[in-house]
Amino acid sequence: MKLPSRNTESYSAIWHYNSSHTFKIMTKVTGIGGIFFKCDDPEKMKEWYNKHLGLDTDAYGTNFEWRQGANPEKKGFTQWSVNSRKAKYAGSSDQQFMINYRVENLVDMVAELKKKGVQIVDEIEEFDYGKFVHIIDAEGNRVELWEPNDEEYDRIVEGRTK
Repeated sequence: MKLPSRNTESYSAIWHYNSSHTFKIMTKVTGIGGIFFKCDDPEKMKEWYNKHLGLDTDAYGTNFEWRQGANPEKKGFTQWSVNSRKAKYAGSSDQQFMINYRVENLVDMVAELKKKGVQIVDEIEEFDYGKFVHIIDAEGNRVELWEPNDEEYDRIVEGRTK
């Protein structure tokens, strides 16, 4: 079978051959948007990572700035953040970290995940710097999905590690 042609630079997706013998675009993760982990003393941890590993931290952690492969003129970001062990944001008390995945079309992805029976934790939240939603993976871990607006995110980011 020949796949229909598509512009691969403008939409990160894969073609999926479904049971009705047609092809459809399936949205997918485009990269890591962030890593959030829990610790006893977030301020002490940020200081340690700054002193020993050179991370330039702010109130939220730091951001690693990079260039997007399909368009090197565009910046992308990966957030590194520490949270209190008591923080619910990064999952249940026994979950030590949460991964944030970058996606290009969060609304379509959530619709696909719902059809597949994936647990969606909350409604999509929209901010100037992107859209977010949380899901639960196969082992009960909270996962964050982010459709970034990198241009706006670039304007508000303070801590940067280059």
